[in-house]
Formats: sequence, C-alpha cells, structure tokens
Amino acid sequence: MTRTGGCACGAVRYELTNSPLIVHACHCHDCQRLTGSAFVTNIWIERKFVEATGETPQSFRLKGGTGQPHDVYFCDTCGTYLWGHYHAGGDTLLVRVGTLDDPSPIKPDVHIFTRSKLPWFEIPKGVRAFDAFYKLDDVWPAESLKRFRGNRAA
Repeated sequence: MTRTGGCACGAVRYELTNSPLIVHACHCHDCQRLTGSAFVTNIWIERKFVEATGETPQSFRLKGGTGQPHDVYFCDTCGTYLWGHYHAGGDTLLVRVGTLDDPSPIKPDVHIFTRSKLPWFEIPKGVRAFDAFYKLDDVWPAESLKRFRGNRAA
C-alpha cells in the first residue's frame, strides 16, 4: 500500500512506496526542540521508497544524540520538516508521520529516548519503550532487518 504526504503549502509532495521498516516515537531533546512538541513520530524507511515531487527540500545538519551527523529536510517555502537522515542508518529516511495526508493509521512500534520524555505523557501499555536506543536485532521484525541489511550492503 502506498501513502502520500507533503508539506503544509504543497510545494513538496511525496509517496511512500513500501511499508515502514519500523515506526518510532522519539522523545529526545532534539526532536522535542525541532517539533515544538513532546515527541515526534517517524516512519523509518529506505530512501528509494520515498518518491518526492515538486520543490526540492532543503536541509541542515545537526549532530545526533550518538554524535553522528543528522540531516533535517524541510520545505524552503513553508518550513515544514518532512524527514531526517541519520548517517549511521545507511540510505534510509525518517519520515514525519504528521506530514502524511492521512496519518491516523500509523502508530509507533516503539518509543525511544524516553529518558527525556515529558513527565505528563504516558506511554501506552504494551508498547515497547527504551531509555535511549536499542539493538535492532532485539526489536525489529525479521523482514525489516533483511531489508535494512540489504540496503546497507548495496
């Protein structure tokens, strides 16, 4: 199933042509600061499955929590943050769920960096949560691991 999305002004549109590897709710300070919210929900997916049209998103680089580079992509017209690229993650993107045309069916598989979670937010029962990051082999479905490792080897 494909999903479509884009920025607030419509200058950048995209289509996701495969399912997510995983969906994160990230509570790190960087995500809180960039979104102005308690956390961000991201679809982690290979770049080749994010087909963008319209204006080319602009980007800036931050140092992620691991110390590795993190590029944040946004619409140059309206400033909507669309996705991020963590260099340690290979050729993948973290697409902001809130930029989907219909984000309602997407739920986080896991909450990460909960050590900086705002105290008033309760993680739903039964959802995995980690103080920081986690080992992929311990959390990801086998098919996602296979796709991710194949992408990194290419």
